[in-house]
Formats: sequence, C-alpha cells, structure tokens
Amino acid sequence: MAKEKTATEHFEFKTEVKQLLDLVIHSLYSHKDIFMRELISNAADAIDRLRFEALTQPNLLDNKDPWQIKLIADKEAKTLTISDNGIGMNHDELVDHLGTIAKSGTKAFMEQIKKSGDNVNLIGQFGVGFYSAFMVADTVSVISRKAGEPLSHRWTSTGEGSFEIMPDKKESRGTDIVLHLKDEEQNYLNEYTLRQIIKKYSDFVEHAIVMDIEREETPKDSEGKDIKDAKPLKTIKQETLNSQKALWTKAKSEIKEDEYAAFYKHISNDFQKPLRVIHYSAEGNIEFKALLFIPEKAPFDLFYPDAVKGIHLYVKRIFIMDDCKKIIPEYLRFVKGVVDSNDLPLNVSRELLQQDTQLDKIKKNVVGKVLSELSKMMEKDYPEYLKFYKEFGKVLKEGVHYDYENKEKLVDLCLYETSTTTQGELSSFKQYVDRMSDDQKDIYYLSAESYAVALSSPHLEMFRQKGIEVLFMCDPIDEWFLNSVSEYKGKKLKAIDKGDIELGDEKKKEDIAEKQKEYKGLLGIMLTAVSDDVKEIRFSTRLTDSASCLVADEFGLSKQMEQMFKSMGQEAPAQKKILEINPDHTVVFRLKTLFETDPAAPEIKDYTQLLYNQALITEGSKPKDPVAFAKKVSDLMIKALK
Repeated sequence: MAKEKTATEHFEFKTEVKQLLDLVIHSLYSHKDIFMRELISNAADAIDRLRFEALTQPNLLDNKDPWQIKLIADKEAKTLTISDNGIGMNHDELVDHLGTIAKSGTKAFMEQIKKSGDNVNLIGQFGVGFYSAFMVADTVSVISRKAGEPLSHRWTSTGEGSFEIMPDKKESRGTDIVLHLKDEEQNYLNEYTLRQIIKKYSDFVEHAIVMDIEREETPKDSEGKDIKDAKPLKTIKQETLNSQKALWTKAKSEIKEDEYAAFYKHISNDFQKPLRVIHYSAEGNIEFKALLFIPEKAPFDLFYPDAVKGIHLYVKRIFIMDDCKKIIPEYLRFVKGVVDSNDLPLNVSRELLQQDTQLDKIKKNVVGKVLSELSKMMEKDYPEYLKFYKEFGKVLKEGVHYDYENKEKLVDLCLYETSTTTQGELSSFKQYVDRMSDDQKDIYYLSAESYAVALSSPHLEMFRQKGIEVLFMCDPIDEWFLNSVSEYKGKKLKAIDKGDIELGDEKKKEDIAEKQKEYKGLLGIMLTAVSDDVKEIRFSTRLTDSASCLVADEFGLSKQMEQMFKSMGQEAPAQKKILEINPDHTVVFRLKTLFETDPAAPEIKDYTQLLYNQALITEGSKPKDPVAFAKKVSDLMIKALK
C-alpha cells in the first residue's frame, strides 16, 4: 500500500514531452468535440478493468453502485467534470500515466512523429487521449482513488511546463477529471451540446453516461393537474444520455426484425426497412463484429462523388468515423452499417486509420461476406435479388473494373437483358452459358442505348435466324465492364457489331467472297460517295433482311463509348467504320444493274449515301446531314409516286 504524502509535489515535464503535448493539443484533432470521446473512453476502460480485477478480488468493490460515468456541468465555476467509478489511480500511477507520454522513449517517439506526421500507433498508451482535454481547458485536475486503497490524490496541470500532485479527500474509488474550460469553450456546459456529443461519439458505450438535469415543473394537485397560478418548481433528475444499445454485440437470436429496422433507420436516415441484414462476428487472425444492411432503394446521392458511404467504424463501442472508405470499396458504397473492433490500431487522434494489415483483413472479410450474401440471395431468392439488382446493379459492375481479386464473383452477380428474353427480364452469364448449344464457342453481345434499340438492330438478323442468343449491354457502365472482362468460363466475349463474325457457315462465307469479287467495281464507286466517313464497304454475313449496317473494327470504339466521351466533354478518338451491305437485298441487285448500264450514274452515290445514313439510324445515331437525307427520301417518294 502506498505511503501517504502530505505536501504538494511539483514535477517538470521534459522538453520533448512539452513539444509532444503541444502537438497533441494543437495539431492532432480536427474537431474539438473529440476530447469528450477520449475521456469517456478512458472512463469506460477504467470500469472494465475494475470489473475484470474484481473477478479474483471481490473486496475491490467497496459498494454496489451501478457502473456509470457522470457528467457534471458547473456554469458558475466554469468547470466540466467527467467522473467514473472504475479502478482509479494511486499516487505513483498518476505520476507515471499522466506525467509521462510515450513511456517507451519520448525522444525516439518525437523523431517518429517528425517522420510520419501524426500517423503513429499510440492509442494503447494511456495519456495521449487524455491530453486532448487541454484543447478546451486551460487547467485540468484529476482526482483519483484506486480501488482497494484508502488514499486519494489530485493531479493538476495547465498543460504547459509542469504538473503537481497533492493529497485529496475523495470518499469513493474512481476518477474525477475536472476541466476548467477556456472562456471561448463555455458551450461545453450546455445540456444540448453535451447530449449531441454523447449521441454522436459514445451512444453505444456499455456503461450509462449520466447527468443531473434541471427542469422547471408546474406543481400539480392530487389529481395530477397543474395548479393554476402556482410558481414553477425547480427539479433535478439524473438522466442517462446514451442508449447503451450496441445492437451488433447481441446474438442474432436475441434481436427482433423491428429492432434491426429501427437501428438501420437510425444510422442511414432511410425511411424504409433494409432489404437484407448481415450480422456476424469474425474470429481468428482478426476479430471484429459487423452489422451491415443492404438498402431496398438506391439513395438519391448514390452517384455523388462526395456522398457519405455509410460504414460507421467503432473501436470498443466508441465511435471513430462514419465514412470509413478503408473498410468498404467504392462499388459497395450502398452498404450501410457498423464495424466494431477491439484491437484495431489507430493513430494518435483516432481520426485516421493506419495502413495496417489488420485493416486490410477486415476489408477483405467484409467484402467477402457482402458478396457471399448477394450470391446466396441470387441463388435462393431470385426475385429479391432482381429487386436489389435493379437498384444497385450499375455500381456493382464498377467493382469488376477495380476489384481484380473478386472479379469472377462480381461477374457472376451481373445481369443482362438478351435477344431471347422479354424486356426487363434479366439473365446472368451462367444462365446464358447453360442455354448455349454445344457447337457455340463464344458469348455474343451487343452494346446499345436501350433494349428496344438493341432488339431492332440489323446486326441481330443472322443470330436470330440461327437461334443464337445475344446479350444486350445497355448500361453506360457496361463499356468499362467489357474492358475488364474478355471471357467467361473459358468462352470469349464477342461484340456482334465489331470485326468479322464466324458462325460456322462455310458455304455462305464462300458465296460472299465470290460476290465481293463480282461486285468489286460497284463497291469501289460506292466507297467514293462515303469515303470521308467509311473506311471500307463489304458484303455482310450478318444481314438477312436489312440493306446495310455499320461495323467497327474488332478493337474499335462502340457507339456507346463514343457517346460516353461526348457526355464527359471529350472528343472520341477519330475512327472510320465499315459499311456492310446485304448482297441478297433487292437494292443491291438494282444498284448492280444500274452500274452495268451506266457506271457514272449519279444515283449510285445518292443511294450509297442513303444506305450509309440508314445504317446510322439503325445503330441509334442521327444522319450526317439530316436535311440532305430528308431531301433524298422525298425525291425517292416522288419518283415512286410517278
């Protein structure tokens, strides 16, 4: 047992400690409110430590008072006190813990600070968070009595060059931290301010955070009615400021559906119930608890770059941040919820996470769990998954481009309309592959601005005739998706409007080659009419009904990619497409007859331009010269009517 000291003792901080204290007070915290989080966190730790010690030393509990942390705001004295009934500190511990920062070597620690800024792992060393009190107080007193010991002491400092310790007469175990607030920080004595800070940072602390609240109440008669003209009476009642309901710490079997819904609404500001709840505890190399929610509807700011992403990070039930981008990737930004770890390393200010392997493991675990839940939903509750996908499918596709590790899982979760399904009916790559015939080697797709445009595309004609299904890529994000996905389960993805398409019909291929030679002169004249826009004119293996279509090179830009460049205010790289024409179409046969009669006939170029503009329209573009196009169509109508 410590020997009682009767005189006041003075201690000087070392030079390095003064520098460190200045750093903590003036540089490490971007929000002053955080001092309350730090002091309450320390108080909760003191209670937890006593609870543990009392398991083997029950005599440490000198009373049966409930565990609590009490705030006392004294406006006259301009002091704010944070009091706990935890383990407390004796004389030597006050000197050791509050008189020294970074006990492992202050000089070495200061050098580390200079090298890496504030990104230093100090959160486990008592005293760093405590000194944040000097951001709002010009003097701090700590009155403490250790459990099981009769003596108490008062530690006092202005946070400058020294501190002092003297005997005190605290009657019960625990610690009172008294902040003598600076004149400009008197708002921390207001009930409303304190309630808001507790709600934000310490609402889920296990122990009650209480405060005496003064109210004026009108006296009531024996029937409970207000007494008319009676002078209001002042009453003081102790109220608990925090909810203490850290839902994620409970077993799933103990939580009702409406409790999950209420908690989701509390953290998300959403008025609807969540579509899915993911509640689990991770154990092993990294331990944490997670309570995650998949919303039913996409928020209005889903595509806003500065929108809050929604994962709240807690350490030991103490709030750290509400937009933890390092735990959830951008493409899962719709996920809301809480992650709570007991041993996650933070920097000095607790405001920014270090680049730590444990953090990477948490992220990997959370992402894996969310994708697993989506996969399970897709497999066992497909209608529910469709509801999710129609709201969040676009952002899910972003992950295919950015998350290489989970690319295959994400591709399996992506859905598309196809040439054989009705509008709004979606299929996965797996479902498409399962429907493929044995002789189909590749997966075919078509990029278009909508299902209707894709379905009417002339590029589909031969595929439709042969009964080959084509995936429709109608989201702008699909272009980025396709940059990252070139095959699925060993089958290549091929655009039906790019390059040559081999559909296994050798005889047709030979016939086309023969006609290409036969019509060589006509095709040469036709090319001169559209050479500014077209690099080649050739006969098509794709067309069965339409007269013409435009085809890009195998690695050329699709129409959708060109539009995406324009929407971003950028010029798309210059490219000329190939004009394919149907060798069996009547228009082509008549052009050949005209060419054989008069190779210089101006109508050949006019009709070629019409075929080119027709191909532009069928791909969803405008004619190059709408006025000239309309005039040529009118001239044709006049000739036909004659």
